[in-house]
Amino acid sequence: MWLSLIGVNLGVWIAAAIAFPTAGYAVYVALDRRVLAPAARKIALVRIPAANLADGLVTHIEREAVDNERADKQWDDYVAALSDAGWQTVEVASADKLADSVFVEDTAIVFGDTAVISRPGADSRRAETVGTEAALRAQGLRLERIEEPGTLDGGDVLKVGDTVYVGRGGRTNAEGIRQLRALVAPLGYTVVAVPVTKALHLKTAVTALPDGTVIGYEPIVDEPRIFERFLPVPEAHGTAVVVLDDETVLMSSSAPGSIALVEDLGYTVVQVDISEFEKLEGCVTCLSIRIR
Repeated sequence: MWLSLIGVNLGVWIAAAIAFPTAGYAVYVALDRRVLAPAARKIALVRIPAANLADGLVTHIEREAVDNERADKQWDDYVAALSDAGWQTVEVASADKLADSVFVEDTAIVFGDTAVISRPGADSRRAETVGTEAALRAQGLRLERIEEPGTLDGGDVLKVGDTVYVGRGGRTNAEGIRQLRALVAPLGYTVVAVPVTKALHLKTAVTALPDGTVIGYEPIVDEPRIFERFLPVPEAHGTAVVVLDDETVLMSSSAPGSIALVEDLGYTVVQVDISEFEKLEGCVTCLSIRIR
């Protein structure tokens, strides 16, 4: 009877044997994509200001006295703003003798699951990358690096979609740009070199809104025509935005005119006071490395 049942329904049994695993796999894939898949990453690496912050490098502006206590409070508020916007903040190990170490963005650039460890253009900042590398490794990212004689600061790298604008200036040299181009081309990015002679970094002069529009303060932008869409802002401190999500950006409260302009474009602006860091040519992008 058993053999008869199998013989009569052999086609049905074969179809069932194929269908159940296939259907099971399809259900698994659907669950994996819709239910089991983790939410998009929103991680920000930050680094507490060093005790000797006031000794940080200054190249394009006059040196001003830095209030360390106020800087510490402003840093706390900056980190809180990221957290309030849904970002997980991860502290890179402190470097209390490295004055510029709070400007952690300069030490690495993240491209999806790959992080490129920079080689800072200032000799005094080379040791900063050690802590950043350890923090990025702990996040499970694949690591690449800029090697001697190349130099590259993360503040010179602006990503707009799959285009990577890299500032060629006092901190980033041609060899650093060549190495970055070779590292990220296989990842689908195109590197465009941009002259930077009027500001410390490219992102001192320009950054990009969520829709890809590049904003900048024209007196310190060497060549705005390089960018596909360029929108001038009225203040030097209004050039920098940290994209928190598709509708929200973080900006310095030192630039009310620029904030009003960005808000008039339909964006929500979260304001933070980073005036002590601006005395050292810092901006809102400099104070974190975003992993998304």
